[in-house]
Amino acid sequence: MNKQREVPIRIIVRKKHVGHGHHGGAWKVAFADFMTAMFALFLVLWLVTQSTDIRSAVAGYFADPLGRADEFGSSIMPGEGAQAATPRPLTAPEVLNLRRDRLQRVADELHKKLDRIPDLSAVKDNIEIELTAEGLRIQLIEDASGVFFETGSAVPSARGREILALLGSELGKAPDPVLIEGYTDARPYPFSSIYTNWELSADRANTARRILTDHGLAAAQVSQIRGWADRQLRDPQDPTSPRNRRITITMLLLEDAPAAAADSASRRTHPT
Repeated sequence: MNKQREVPIRIIVRKKHVGHGHHGGAWKVAFADFMTAMFALFLVLWLVTQSTDIRSAVAGYFADPLGRADEFGSSIMPGEGAQAATPRPLTAPEVLNLRRDRLQRVADELHKKLDRIPDLSAVKDNIEIELTAEGLRIQLIEDASGVFFETGSAVPSARGREILALLGSELGKAPDPVLIEGYTDARPYPFSSIYTNWELSADRANTARRILTDHGLAAAQVSQIRGWADRQLRDPQDPTSPRNRRITITMLLLEDAPAAAADSASRRTHPT
């Protein structure tokens, strides 16, 4: 009797209905289109900030992605598109602009590196970096205390060696030739009648060359070493001013480095 009175246990399983029914995968397509558009936008923003040679390289890639324009023209399919025999060579002004852009990037990078070194803040006024018709010119200008070289000597100071090492590492990243020149003031060299300002200016330029090439500048990039003594004063009104003592490092813009250097010397010696 007791067994008949037992109530059987029933298990009821109820399915939970979650809101927001299935919408399919259309959102994935829309999201992919959005990401593609954002990538294209950032690519365009990056391109407009780049130099002329980078933009030209990117444009050249899209014009001829397979690098076979000389075989099949500008189309990637044989027999279609403009059948150019050879790519158009750059004109001389275009080549010059590409080189100028490269030197400007080197100058910008040098300014950034110098600004990051706190110890050099006191001598910023003694370092001049400018892009001229000759190329990228860097001048290390002395003062009465002897900033870059010991007074009356071709031995570099610790600060001078540090700066020249930095210049060598940055200038070595570009392939352009380099001209190194040394200058003194008009004060006669006091310690010897044999060793004069001519030797001193040339020795300082040669010391700068050794440090530059020891820290990244290729030896083959050095086009010329010059010692001007007191023949090219920075301050002609004060021939004995210590600011006449300086080292000039010029990364030449023109392809013919010796000719460019000779023309540069002629213009400085015989100004028009």
